[in-house]
This record gives sequence, structure tokens and C-alpha cells, in this order.
Amino acid sequence: MRAHRAGRWSRIALAALMMALLPACSDLRYFAHVARGQAGLVLHRRPIERVIADPHTDPELARRLALALAARRFASAALALPDNASYTSYVELHRPYVVWNVFVTPPYAVEPRLNCFPIAGCVAYRGFFDPAYAQDWTSRWRRQGDDVWIDGVSAYSTLGWFADPILSSMLRWDDDELAGTIFHELAHQRLYVKDDTAFNESFASFVEEEGLRAWHAARGLPPPDERARAMQDAFAALVLDLRERLRAAYARGGSEAELAAAKAAEIAAFRARYARWRDREWGGDHRYDAWVAAPINNARLVPFGLYDRWKGAFAALFVRCGRHWPDFYAAAGQLARESAAARQQALEALRAVASGDAPRRPMSTPPP
Repeated sequence: MRAHRAGRWSRIALAALMMALLPACSDLRYFAHVARGQAGLVLHRRPIERVIADPHTDPELARRLALALAARRFASAALALPDNASYTSYVELHRPYVVWNVFVTPPYAVEPRLNCFPIAGCVAYRGFFDPAYAQDWTSRWRRQGDDVWIDGVSAYSTLGWFADPILSSMLRWDDDELAGTIFHELAHQRLYVKDDTAFNESFASFVEEEGLRAWHAARGLPPPDERARAMQDAFAALVLDLRERLRAAYARGGSEAELAAAKAAEIAAFRARYARWRDREWGGDHRYDAWVAAPINNARLVPFGLYDRWKGAFAALFVRCGRHWPDFYAAAGQLARESAAARQQALEALRAVASGDAPRRPMSTPPP
């Protein structure tokens, strides 16, 4: 189940990775690295149908790839997602992840240091095909005392610039995660807003979850595990609460020693809250214990909320659009064209509807 992967929130779809194709001169090394990495994927793609037909292909691999191809076709036929060559080919990576994401924050701030690219805009991370290069890049931030976090990523989207393949790293997941990721990444191709990672990831996450419900129904399967999803969302809320507590602690100021002590105290208190929450509300389910026990710093908290912040808003918008995908995409596209402030205001209003804090508009009301 997807919720057993506690690192889900760091599976940021690296929609910005190939958008670094116009870097500043100081980033030429990074540009060359990205170009080589993407070229390697392009050169090693094999059509999925050919891989399945190959008698030397492992039967389980053939089964998973056939399912991926069926999900790919469903995405366009039933979810109105782009109908192109993406996710119709396969690449065997011979490594656990396709790229590694690096998140960086100051030691006493929760906002990330942004990475800005001419086309994709500013995002909260930088992606590397080579983990050694990722470690090298973070060394300068570590030397100045910043918090850093490096995490492996199994899939990303180039926003349709290339025909993105199914990667062997994606097959480490269960069938739902595989199908859902295809829906998620194609949603990035359908709509992407420069400089608004939370909008992009929440939109794609909503399409992924709603798409999985439709996928299950079409295949005569039980609905996806809503308990696991609820626990995942509740755990994300617990981590976001820690981030807000840290934000408040840093805002109170003090000497470096006082800030460090406040940071350590908040993280220790979070671990205690987590244990009570796990035992009282989820019957001692230990699926997130490893995440909580590992070192926690500001940078490790950055991915939380990017996937989920506006998911409820998009759910309300989908209902308002009569659960009709083309109308939903048109309404979401209209939001994307708004100014950042107007877009956030509209999303806040939609989220209030989803949570029951505001009266629902009738279904016939035109989308915002």
C-alpha cells in the first residue's frame, strides 16, 4: 500500500529537471549533468509491447508492464489526460532511483532555499541523476550550517518535452502506486504553473487519487484503502504541525544556543506526540516509526504539504464541475492563469467548502 512508503512526500515529480536547459553560466556543470542523465533515459527506452513480447522477459515484469500500459490507456480514455507516447516505453535503470532530490533550509527557518530555472520557475529542491554529485552540491550548504535532506525519487515528469518512460524504479511499488504515478505524472503534463509547487503537486495528487478510484471501479476492484490514505493524511498533518511550531520558535528569536535548544525540544515533543497519536488513534500501527526515529531537520519537513495543501480544494472544484474531467481541467486552468494572490484566495475558498467551513455553491454555478 502506498501509505507504507513513509517517504511519499519526497517523491516530488521533478517537472523542473529538464527545464534547467537554459541555466546561468555558473550552472553549466549541472546543465551537462542533467543533459547526460536525460539522454541516457532516451537512449535506453524500449517499447513496452516489445518488452512484453520478448520471450526472455521475466513473466512478473511482463505482467507489471502490461498493467502499466493498461493504466496508461485508461488515463487518456477515462481521465482525459494527454494521449501521447509517455509511459509506453520502459527503461531498466540498474539503480534504485532515477534521481535524488536535495532540499536545503537555513538552520533556523522552515522555508527552503529555492532553485530557479527559466521555464519551470522556482522550486523547493534540486534533482540530480548522480547521488555523489548531489552529496557534493550539498557540501557547501552543510559547511555554512544549513539543514539539508537528500532523498531518492522513483519517477518524474518532463512536462511532455520528452516521452517519459516507465522506469524500473517505479516497479518497486505495488500496482496501485504504479498506476497512480502514471496518472500523477500525466496530470503535470496537462497543467503546470510556474513558481507554484504546492498548486502543481496538489493538483496532480488529486488527479492521482480520483483516477485510482475510477481505475478500481472500471476493473471491478474494491475501492482503494481509505484507512491507509486517512492515516497518511493525518501523519502529514502531524508533521506540518511540527513545522509550524518550529516556525513560531524561530520567530521568537534568541541566541544560536537558545534557537538550537528550542529546535531540539520541538522535535523531541513531536516524537512524543507521534507515539500517543499512533497508539491512541491508530491502534499501534507502526508504519511511520522508522521515519520518526530517523534524524529530523527543517529540510526534511519541506516536502510535506506540497502534495496535500490544496487537494481538498481540487476535490471541491471537481464536484462543482459535475465530476466531469474536461470541465475540471478547464476550471483548474483558469485558476492557473490567475495571479498568485488571487489563485491562493480562490483555493482557500474551495478548501473551506471541502472542509464544510463555507456554504457549498450549487452544482450549476460556473467554476471560478
